[in-house]
Parts: sequence; C-alpha cells; structure tokens
Amino acid sequence: MSLPSSSARTASGDDASFAALFTPKFITVLREGYSGAHLRADALAGLTVAIVALPLSMAIAIASGATPAQGLYTAIVGGFFVSLLGGSRFQIGGPAGAFIVLVAATVQQHGMDGLILATFLSGLMLVAVGFLRLGTYVKFIPYPVTVGFTAGIAVIIFASQLKELLGLTLEGPEPGPLLEKLPVLLDALPGASPASMGLAAATVLVILVLKRWRPHWPGLLLAVVGAGVVAYGLDLPVATIGTRFGGIPSGIPLPALPDFSWSKVVDVLPSAASFALLGSIESLLSAVVADGMTGRRHRSNCELVGQGVANAASALFGGFCVTGTIARTATNVRSGAHGPVAGILHSLFLLAFVAVAAPLASYVPLACLAGVLAVVAWNMIERHAIRTLVASSRGETLVLLVTFGLTVFRDLTEAIVVGFALGSVLFIHRMSQAVAVERHAPFVAEDRADDAGDARAPYDEAETADPDIVVYRITGAFFFGAAASIGAVLERIADTHRVLVLDLSAVPFLDATGANTIRGLADKAVRRGVVVVLCGAGATVRRDLAAHGVAPPRVSFSDNVADGIAAARERLAQDRAGATP
Repeated sequence: MSLPSSSARTASGDDASFAALFTPKFITVLREGYSGAHLRADALAGLTVAIVALPLSMAIAIASGATPAQGLYTAIVGGFFVSLLGGSRFQIGGPAGAFIVLVAATVQQHGMDGLILATFLSGLMLVAVGFLRLGTYVKFIPYPVTVGFTAGIAVIIFASQLKELLGLTLEGPEPGPLLEKLPVLLDALPGASPASMGLAAATVLVILVLKRWRPHWPGLLLAVVGAGVVAYGLDLPVATIGTRFGGIPSGIPLPALPDFSWSKVVDVLPSAASFALLGSIESLLSAVVADGMTGRRHRSNCELVGQGVANAASALFGGFCVTGTIARTATNVRSGAHGPVAGILHSLFLLAFVAVAAPLASYVPLACLAGVLAVVAWNMIERHAIRTLVASSRGETLVLLVTFGLTVFRDLTEAIVVGFALGSVLFIHRMSQAVAVERHAPFVAEDRADDAGDARAPYDEAETADPDIVVYRITGAFFFGAAASIGAVLERIADTHRVLVLDLSAVPFLDATGANTIRGLADKAVRRGVVVVLCGAGATVRRDLAAHGVAPPRVSFSDNVADGIAAARERLAQDRAGATP
C-alpha cells in the first residue's frame, strides 16, 4: 500500500511526450489490435447511432436557422473527424442542441456566410487551445454552472420550437429573445394548426412509450417516419422539409473556403469565440460521461484538437458547429462500440442515407421534428442534479439560478463568466468561514516533536507493502479548481488497486464539484469492483457528500485511516474466502 503525497504532481501527462499526448484514440485502438469481431461491434454501434443522429441532425439544423441538409453535412463531416482525430475512444460528434441559441443568433446577425466563417474560426481556436494544453482549464468551470446553463439552453430550445409545435403562422420574422418571442406567439395562437399539434403530440408520445417499453428500438427514427407516413397518407395541411426547404440534395458539396474578408472576420470573431468556449465545454463533458460509463480515460487536449479540425472541416463543406454529443455518445457505448471506428462508420451510414434516401426526407413534417427537439430539451435538464444542488447548499443554488437566468434572458457566454465568478466568490466565502471555525487547526501542518505527548501507534511496514490497498490523503479545500486534477489522480490509483482509502481529515469543506467528483469516482469503482473507504470526514463534509449520493453502500466511512484500513482488510479477506471453492 502506498501513501501518495498531496503535493505530488496531479495533472496527467505532465511528463509524457508531445506525440503520446496528441495521438488520436483511433491510432491507439489500432495499435491494440483490431479484429473482425471488433469491426462487427463497431458497425452495429455505428448504425444504431446513425439512426439516432439522422432525425436529430435535421431537427437541430432547422431550429438553428440552417437547412436540414447542413445538419447532415455537419454530422457526416464533423462526426468523421471527431472520431478519427479525437482523444476520446467513444465520442460521437455532430450538431448539438446546446448550440441552437448561438447558431441562430449568428445567422440572424451575420447571415449563413457569417455562420460558416465563425465555425471555421472556432475550429482554429480549438486547435490552438488543444496544442497549448489549455483543455485542462476548461474543467475548472463549477458544477452548478454547467447544470444551470444546460437547463437554460433546454428552455430556450423548447421555446424556439413552440411555433412549429403549434403550427403558428407569424406576420413577420420570429424574435429571438424569449421575452420578445412569447407575446408574438401569443398573438398568433388563435391560428394554431390542430394537425401540427396532433403530429407533434403523437411524436412525443411514441418516443416516450418506446423508450419506456422498447428501449432498444430506434424511437426517434420510428416516430419521424410514422409522422411522415401519416402526414402524407392523410394529406395533412402541415409544413414539411420539402415545402419549407425544397428537400435534401443527394450528396455533399465540394469543399470551399468561407469569405475571409478582414471586416467579416472581425464581425464574427465574438461568435467564433463563443462557439469555441461552448464546444470545448460540451465535448469534454461528453468525454467525461463516456469515461464514467466505460472506465476509460480521454485525453482532453487531443480531443480539443480533433474537435477543432472537425469544425474547420465542417465549415469547408457548408456545415456549422460540431461538438461531442452526450446522448449519441452514450448510445454508442450502450450499443457495444469498441472504439472510434464506430463513430467513423456512423458518419458513413449517414452519408449513405443522403446518397440513397434523401428524397424521402422531403415528406418529414416540421412539427414532428419540433416534437423530437421538445424531448431533447426535456432530457437536457439534469433534474436529479438540480434537486441535489438545491438541497445541499444555498450558495450553490444561487450560482445555479443566476447562471440559468442569464442563459435564458441574457447571453450564454455572460452566464458562464458570471457563474464562474459567483462560484469563486462562494469559494472565498466558505474558505473564510472554514478558517474562522478551524482557526486552531492550520491548513498546513506544523512540525511536531516525536514526544509531543499524543500516543502514536507503532509503524506497521506491512501497510506500505499491501498491493491491494492504497491510501490517498487530500489536504485543503476540495473545490472546482482542484477537482479535475484530484479526480484524475484518484482514477489512476483506483485502476490498479482493489481498495481506495481516501483520507479527508484535512479537508475543511468541499463544494458541489468536489462532491460530484467523488460521486463519479465511487460509481466507477463500484462497476470495477473497487472498494472506496472515506476516512476522517467532518460532519459538514459528510453531509455535503450525502447530499450528492456519496453514502453507503456506494462507499464506506470510518473515523480514521487505521480503522479504514482494518475494515478494508476485513472486506478483502471476506472476498477471498468467498472466492475460495
């Protein structure tokens, strides 16, 4: 058993070579050995994800002010390069609902050419961020901020679909801001289309029923196909992709550089920066979700480089913003994917659809695509996380609500910046409280003589020789600024031992991000058969952990490290006895 120093280097890859840090996971998987069985597993997973991505890509594009064809180009080209060059083994790239607000605003302000140029510039920014190894700092965003802006984006997505859900006809263009949009929609409400509302409601119902009773069926695709058949068979008076956009071309365009005039670059630069910021956050969140589901680890800077190339390539083919998509990535994992080949095949399957069946998309009603996005918006809201944050701390709740409110009523970038600032102020406030309460227990331990008067147990050399047990001591506040580094170290330690004893006696407090990091570690440990024992946690720390679900049987608690080690050895002895025939 080892006792790592809390001051040890914690960021993964500090001593690794440049080539090792930026080798795509696609190359890593091929080096491991790639068999026919792996190809079959990836082909099945890729087909499954393509079935999910097909209606989503078109729906997100339409909601963003682009054409459905552009959504498919984004999924095909962007998704291909995310899987080919990214640092996550299971990441699926494509258009994401989180970008709808930013993309629609960019189209309104700068037109389609401005959107394509902003996407291209954001790709260059992401490549630079990755090569400068700044991806680690993206993880410093507090957990309540990510929950808040994700929920805010979900509300805006749903509001953007009200016109199509209700089949409304507006006299002028639909306003973008929510407070300006709602009165216009209310004025048009008397002209709502029963056919559109019926198709939208039926789409949502089919998706929810299939998810509940037939979770392995492609609910999104079946709902869209069914709505198209009903609308065509009954000749319903509803808008379709064909009537609104004239259908989808049977192929993808040749690559072309966007307009690079200096004045245009300056105009779209803020939008490009927003795309890069949100893209880095979303892609790394998705990679973390995949890590949690599989026990693997992504390379964040390599992932950002891959995302940057994917965005630049998407713009060259007439697409728009690409990022890692959590729902499609999770579907990829659950479908049994072996590696990035699944994502590459998902893009090729989508390309095959465009080449063979593009004319059929003309019959898809826009109301059913709005229903798809309504379900997506509902699923984006992390309801359990919101309940946990509200129950755990008024300060974390304030950060969550402010971020949510600014996202809905102001601006996404402003919401992230203000949320981060509030999280920092909250940290300083809690630090001041901790120092006031623990003024006789300094954060840095003082030197003490061997005969200082307190009894010490004799040194047991067997503790450092036990290969199954590792003790890790965290000293200081466990907050969002330290969570990424500490989490990376804990995951590496848990990979090679059967018991992780975590000494929290010198942690005065932890915030929601720290508690969520331990929760993720514990969940991964349970799946891998690793026992986690938390020692010396104070009443406040233990209460905060319990609020985030860190409690027995997920973890065990003990008063001190010695008791924790004894309990761990007893647990290992029981496991060995149970395994003996």
